[in-house]
Order: sequence, then structure tokens, then C-alpha cells
Amino acid sequence: MSPQFTAQNLKQLAYDLGFTHVGIARAEPMEEEARRLEEWLNRGHHGTMRWMENHFDKRTDPTKLVPGAKTVVSLLYNYFPKDESPSETAPKISRYAYGEDYHRVIRAKLRELVHRVEEKLGATLEGRVFVDSAPVLERDWARRAGVGWVGKNTLLINPRSGSYYFLAEIISDLDLPADTAIRDHCGTCTRCIEACPTEAISPGGYVVDGSKCISYLTIELKEAIPESFRGQMEGWAFGCDICQEVCPWNRFSTPHHEPAFEPHPDLPGMQEGDWRELTEEVFRRVFRKSAVKRTKFSGLRRNLNFLSDE
Repeated sequence: MSPQFTAQNLKQLAYDLGFTHVGIARAEPMEEEARRLEEWLNRGHHGTMRWMENHFDKRTDPTKLVPGAKTVVSLLYNYFPKDESPSETAPKISRYAYGEDYHRVIRAKLRELVHRVEEKLGATLEGRVFVDSAPVLERDWARRAGVGWVGKNTLLINPRSGSYYFLAEIISDLDLPADTAIRDHCGTCTRCIEACPTEAISPGGYVVDGSKCISYLTIELKEAIPESFRGQMEGWAFGCDICQEVCPWNRFSTPHHEPAFEPHPDLPGMQEGDWRELTEEVFRRVFRKSAVKRTKFSGLRRNLNFLSDE
């Protein structure tokens, strides 16, 4: 690697592309995180997400995912919207799904970042980019890289700007000094634990039973939503932001500046009746580029029907 290329060079290139926070961790086996993941899986907290049992070694050792890797670069990209839906009675979707699918948007930025790094280096970077697309423990790497701590709601929280971020990684042979992890600032706060309507967060925090999480129930679960959750969904039709909405650190959240994350023009004005009468044609038009399309029309319709019966 060119001796002139520094960690600050890398971070500035990332900031230029819109990433808000960037940190670096050494690529090494994650022994403590591996034990926690194994225990979480053994408890069945992943519900029907059987794919989380696969590639355990790659999830906990980046050098098995990317041979020769030396560093894991963790990057945060803000998605907090400047405007909210005008109707408090309409079904709700998570803020991250307001605009275009983040996988495509962030992956393109990562590839451009790698290109710019290679131009500075004058050499090819051996590695891979990731955006919630492979067996990578994203929040743990971000914590190790010093861009936040993993809160009691198990989301990554940055002390200057909260938790409304997409996480992304570059695992490569780039040899740069690692950043220092920051301490946990949740303290005695239990707002997220108390606010979760399905009691998905453990009483002591830091563990979420995914099979109880509203995000899981409305996105990952392909079967009928269990009747035991009737009356507990609080209007969420796709995902859930409750544990972020009540988090005191999100008072520091600021609106993003990414045009791709602006909602479809029709979305902010959709009232309760519009959602109740949602057709597949409208679904395809409004959510054509959104992460909501992951549920397909049938899945969103299932969620809306479950809410309407509450």
C-alpha cells in the first residue's frame, strides 16, 4: 500500500460520497460475538430465518469470507427523513423504506468508493463490499470500528447522531490502523424495553427475540401472523421504528440529504382509506423501488388485513 494513503484519506473519500461515519477494525475472528450468536440461535430467537444458521464460520471470521483480509471498514449512511406521514391513523412503514431500496443505492456508493481508493493507491484493492447482503455481523463490526455502540435495543447508536443509519462494510487487504471502540452510553435507560409492544427485547436489554419483533412479523415471516400478536402491532404494516423513536439519542438525528431516499410522491399523502383499499397496481407504482417490495403485494396485504382486524 502507498505510504501516502492514510485512514483519513479513506474516510474523506467516504465522506465525499455521503457516508456520515467511518471506522476501521482489524479483520480477525470474533470469539465473543460467536458465543453470543450461537446462544441466540440455540434459543430460537431467529424464528423461521433458518438462513441465519448457515455459514457460521464466515459470520464470525471475516478472513474466511474474504481470504487475506486485514481490515473491516464500517460505514454509516443516514436515512432519517425530513418529513413524516401527515396521517397518524394510517398504517406505518419503517423510515428506512420510504425511498429507494438501500441495497442498490449504498452498494453503488461503495463500489465508487473502492474505485476512488484504488485510484489513490494506484493498485487494485483485494476485497468485497457488503450492504446487509452476506453473513456479516454488521453492528458488531461497527462497534469494533468505533462508530457507535450496540444499544439495549441491539441497534447501533452513534452518540452524535443516533441510530437511523444503514450499515455497510468493505472487507479487504487494505492495511490501516484500527480505530478505538467507544463505550456503551445506554446507562440505566430502559425506554426501548418498556416501549416494545410485543416484549421482544429482553428485560435486561441487549438481546432481541427476533420471532417476536414486529419487523420480523411483517417482513421475514412468510406464514400467517400468529393470533397472539393481535392488538400489539400499533399500526405497523412494514417494519417497526418504536425502539428508535423512544431512544433519547435519536434527538440528535438530522434529515438525510440523499435524493434516492425521498419517498415516492404518493406515499406521504396516503390516508387510512388509501391503505385499506390498496391495489396491486398502486403497490407496484408506489413501492417499485422501495424495500417494501420485498414482502410482495400479498405480504403487505396480509399485514394490512391483520391491522384492520385489530
